[in-house]
Amino acid sequence: MAKQISELKLGILGGGQLGRMLIQEAINYNLTTLVLDPDADAPCKHIANYFENGSITDYDTVYNFGKKADIITIEIEKVNVEALEQLEKEGKKVFPQSRVIRLIQDKGIQKQFFKENDIPTAPFMLVNSKDDLTNGKFPFPYILKLRKDGYDGKGVMKINDASDVENAFQAPTLIEELVHFEKEIAVIVARNANGDVKTFPMVEMEFNPEANLVEFLISPSTYPESIQERAEKIAKDIAAALNITGILAVEMFITKHGDILVNELAPRPHNSGHQTIEGNYVSQFGQHLRAIFNLPLGDTRSISNAIMVNVLGEKGHDGVAKYDGLEKILSIDGVYVHLYGKKYTKPFRKMGHLTIIDQNREKAIEKARFVQQTLKVIS
Repeated sequence: MAKQISELKLGILGGGQLGRMLIQEAINYNLTTLVLDPDADAPCKHIANYFENGSITDYDTVYNFGKKADIITIEIEKVNVEALEQLEKEGKKVFPQSRVIRLIQDKGIQKQFFKENDIPTAPFMLVNSKDDLTNGKFPFPYILKLRKDGYDGKGVMKINDASDVENAFQAPTLIEELVHFEKEIAVIVARNANGDVKTFPMVEMEFNPEANLVEFLISPSTYPESIQERAEKIAKDIAAALNITGILAVEMFITKHGDILVNELAPRPHNSGHQTIEGNYVSQFGQHLRAIFNLPLGDTRSISNAIMVNVLGEKGHDGVAKYDGLEKILSIDGVYVHLYGKKYTKPFRKMGHLTIIDQNREKAIEKARFVQQTLKVIS
């Protein structure tokens, strides 16, 4: 007889806020959770059943940790794939599969995957070093991205003209045509081992111009149904082409001409899905657990208008975190606070998020703007 979910051990590579929120959901299933993270004070430390302080990029550390679990998942892509491949060969279940993680780790391979599978994306070219940027084959301006290790806006640079090439990355990179977009959007899709697929409603995102990471998200979108259906179909097509098990976040642009172009993928719970905890019948974290344990997928419909605001460390503050304005925002109806358990703040560090719920979309946005301006993380 197959084991029930509560009898299994879930290993999570990475102990940050995504792992923390996944564990908070896993507790509802009586799941035993094991976490590996290089930070001895990682957010997951005090809520995991077992916490190990160690490198998630070291082969032996990841392999030995993985042997303790029944199912292994990730909260960040920068992990040792070779160890996961060996664990799969030995019968361990790894979701997303190691081949999917390997593809996502390299933005160049990811782009080639889009091209080979007719996924709409901006024109691109792969280069080995900044010396290759002077050959004139790609018109200025363009976006330059490191093929590996870019994260939360890091490893991305705009090249306006030849003078910017001098400061470009000296590493394998990806050149991408500058997209003049109207809105950045995202669709989260889930797929279980049976091949059942469900998407969450499309969301609209606003990015912090300095840190280049999401700081304001509106769900659900009010774009025409035809655009939303196209975006959801693209997400489903990608999940099917990858044959992925688990959650996949698909970040996209809507151009000024109404075209949809895929930007990047994340094969795990994602910042663009945090509002689902209060805003949808099933959260992205609950859906990820359902998918990797091959359970029926949950109802992804929105319950209400939901605005997600990232709580970022203030500029000029570096030290023990203090949350200024918390009482003021808690006096407002429909505000839900999620702090990530990080002791120290620094400029633009993700310290938490807030979800604002209201049946009136404009009121939800108005409340969220006030919350965004009122709560400050200082030291």
